[in-house]
Amino acid sequence: MRSAAGPGSAGGAPAAASAMTNVYSLDGLLVFGLLLVCTCAYLRKVPRLKAWLLSEKRGVWGVFYKAAVIGTRLHVAVAVSCVLMAFYVLVVK
Repeated sequence: MRSAAGPGSAGGAPAAASAMTNVYSLDGLLVFGLLLVCTCAYLRKVPRLKAWLLSEKRGVWGVFYKAAVIGTRLHVAVAVSCVLMAFYVLVVK
């Protein structure tokens, strides 16, 4: 039998569900993008993985190729962005 209690009471939804953060936040997307660029740039330096993962320049696999190109060409800007994002996540947030 169901109870007629509201969402905040013991019979309703758990209290932890109301404390969850937004999954699609801007800082989360920025962290994901930086991790993607850094990982693909690292994989570009490994010869076997470069031939296997980063050989396609179009389609879904082309995203990894383009991220690797961005990571290698703009390595200073990517490194500074990683340091700033780490500071933001650890100190500000």
